[in-house]
Amino acid sequence: MSKKLVIKVTAGADAPERCSQAFTVAAVAVASGVEVSLWLTGESSWFALPGRAAEFELPHAAPLPELLEAVLAVGQVTLCTQCATRRGIGADDVLKGVRIAGAQVFVSEIMADGVQALVY
Repeated sequence: MSKKLVIKVTAGADAPERCSQAFTVAAVAVASGVEVSLWLTGESSWFALPGRAAEFELPHAAPLPELLEAVLAVGQVTLCTQCATRRGIGADDVLKGVRIAGAQVFVSEIMADGVQALVY
């Protein structure tokens, strides 16, 4: 079993089921004791902002704010640098605990021994 799970979510409200799956897997993994790094890219970038996860709705899915809070509590949440810049999101805008980092950090994380990477 991998020691760390890196999940890159590219979907937001534009593909709600894919988005929800990524957050659900991340939250279940942290609840199972797995080290998780969740990367917000593309349209999921908006969920790094306060209140934006609460706007997300998908019938029969766990509430996105709860899933995000679970990951933030014990895992790492990263907002893609380029995605943030394209959307005018700065370090002072994001939820407490969210870092902004780029591709170099992502590649470094996924290439480490014992890491499993998933992209949604």
